[in-house]
Amino acid sequence: MALADSVPGVSGGTIAFILGFYDDFINSINSLMSKNSLKEKSVALRFLGKIGLGWIIGAVISIFFLTSLFEKHIYSVSSLFVGFILLSIPVIIHEEKEVITGKYRHLICTLTGILIVVALTVLNPYASGGGVSLGLDNMSLGLAVYVFLAGMIAISAMVLPGISGSTILLIFGLYTAIISAIKEVMLFNLEYLPIVMIFALGIMTGFATSVRLIRWVLKKHRAQAIYTVLGLMLGSLYAVFMGPTTLPVPHEAMNLGNFDFIFFFIGALLIFVLDRIKIYFKK
Repeated sequence: MALADSVPGVSGGTIAFILGFYDDFINSINSLMSKNSLKEKSVALRFLGKIGLGWIIGAVISIFFLTSLFEKHIYSVSSLFVGFILLSIPVIIHEEKEVITGKYRHLICTLTGILIVVALTVLNPYASGGGVSLGLDNMSLGLAVYVFLAGMIAISAMVLPGISGSTILLIFGLYTAIISAIKEVMLFNLEYLPIVMIFALGIMTGFATSVRLIRWVLKKHRAQAIYTVLGLMLGSLYAVFMGPTTLPVPHEAMNLGNFDFIFFFIGALLIFVLDRIKIYFKK
């Protein structure tokens, strides 16, 4: 889940969904935040503790290794993400077939999801021109609010199956800047600590407000939610193709000329393998 969350593509929530424990994941978080019995909280805490330990290990690996690959081999890694996204879509459709079949009027939700992602990608002020510096020299109230809101939305995306939080940061033009800032703080360069704390505060705020809302929406309006998730995933393809333009040294947007079909098939194969693993454990 952390590897998925840390790079643009599918979210950690999508990985949980593909592997069949997404509802347990959301219900466990909700159990800790609700007035449940001590026994129920204990069960939820043990379940989330296992996921949390794996998430921390995956996040450290991502920050120190995968993100550097993102900058040095942007087109290959972006092609990998496209493979993740495109094969995840039929997996989710298959899993939710009973919920979404015959409710094609909700395709308007899919269109809305696509338009939201494309609009954010096109209209945000930091999406091009080499990104933005998050050091103390460039700190301002407007930038702090922007990073806080990005953190809120990103963590909501990480929890929701579909678009990843890192794709949200890519859309906001903050992906490489935030990852670099976190890495600098982990290397004890405290110049970036204020913006990382602001980002973390946005994450905590978004997490506290989004989990119950997502659980309620999936319980009461699951079909509309799934159609919207599919739209967000389709729209994120545009964000991934435009991702190279947000690097500190901007590259041209990904196109068929620089698309890496080998990495695309590797990404698709990984999702296929995860789906087979889930089926194996179910048996």
